[in-house]
Amino acid sequence: MARVLVTGSADGLGLAVGQRLLEQGHEVVLHARNASRADDTRAAAPGAAEVLVGDLASDEETRALAEAANATGRFDAVIHNAGVGSGGGAALTTVNVLAPYLLTALMERPDRLVYLSSGMHRSGGADAGALARGGISYGDSKLFDAALAGAVARRWPAVRSNAVDPGWIRTRMGGSGAPGSLDEGAATQVWLATSDDPAALVSGRYFKDLRQQQPVAAVLDERFQDELLAALERLTGVPLPA
Repeated sequence: MARVLVTGSADGLGLAVGQRLLEQGHEVVLHARNASRADDTRAAAPGAAEVLVGDLASDEETRALAEAANATGRFDAVIHNAGVGSGGGAALTTVNVLAPYLLTALMERPDRLVYLSSGMHRSGGADAGALARGGISYGDSKLFDAALAGAVARRWPAVRSNAVDPGWIRTRMGGSGAPGSLDEGAATQVWLATSDDPAALVSGRYFKDLRQQQPVAAVLDERFQDELLAALERLTGVPLPA
């Protein structure tokens, strides 16, 4: 049995991932951005060990969330699911990029990390400096998430760190016309977080539908990964531990 934290799991894909982990008998800690949504999460996933609260659009609350997560004990896996869509404005930087970095840097190191990217990372730009300038696109943020997974894999060789494209899924963000189901969208994250399948025991890779995919070249570019880590450290004041 694995102990897993899933961020952004009050509804949609994150909740689906949490529910499927619970069905498999894992110990699951979920996360919601406020107390009201946490109550809804407890009702939707009554088997969850705990529901942590913190708004990832707030630097202060993200740091407090890391502290609260550490207080519950070390996790075997952390799934960085939380995110906002293309209309997210400044939250594209804070929620989609800065928050997963801060949580990674401040939480006790797990055995496995899973970062949610998107096929739209292919439209993103590989400019780490854009984080400080603001105005990044959704595609930019998902490219940064995939590159962050690769950077962490290099820095922490004992940790399996991978990125996932869940596909176009029928969620509030994806819309009712999306072709993919929640089951399809959740499967790869659950597998990477818990499976002993040799195909899941890798690091620094990009997955979709339980298969490795080739991301854009920047995601695997070690120089860009290092530029991204440096930019994230400057913006947060928190280095990724060696």
